[in-house]
Formats: sequence, C-alpha cells, structure tokens
Amino acid sequence: METDVQASQVLTSDGQFTNQSSAALGRTRIKAIYMVPSGTAGSVVFKDGGASGTTVMTLNTVASATQPTYFVIPSQGVLFSTAVYADVTNIGSVTIFYG
Repeated sequence: METDVQASQVLTSDGQFTNQSSAALGRTRIKAIYMVPSGTAGSVVFKDGGASGTTVMTLNTVASATQPTYFVIPSQGVLFSTAVYADVTNIGSVTIFYG
C-alpha cells in the first residue's frame, strides 16, 4: 500500500508528534526517522497512544552533537494505531516521516 509521505514538525522534548499545521498525528505509519543527538548518548522511545502508551520501538544515538542519524524503516513502516508519542533523552531534535 503506497501513501504520500509527509514530515512531522521537529520535536525537541517529550511529546506527541504533529503535522506541519500543529495538528496531532493520529493513526499513521512511521516510514523514516531523522534524529540529531546532543553531545551525550541518548535515546528516543516511541510510544503508541501517549506518555503512558505502549512502547513500540526504542532508538539510541551516539554521543556526538555533529552526527545526525537517519533511519529508513523497511516495507510499510511501523504502525501507530492511535498517536505517535516520543520520550526523548539527550536528543537535540527528532523528525519523523510518516504516511
């Protein structure tokens, strides 16, 4: 199933991902992730449904403020049934590409 791929607004702290119009994302599939780490190793915990939602995946970063990481997720991406929430630790920013 092919869909148009869009970019979220940049997330710099814990919270729900939004589209470019600041509307919260509902059911969607993450197709790719762009993370900018801080000078300390960090992580992004992706949850479905909010801060207390189900953890779907956790991605770690290196300890470098100059080495962004880009992940392409194979096939149809990772499905989030209700909302895409991120719990970030030592991350400069994270953007998702979804559809």
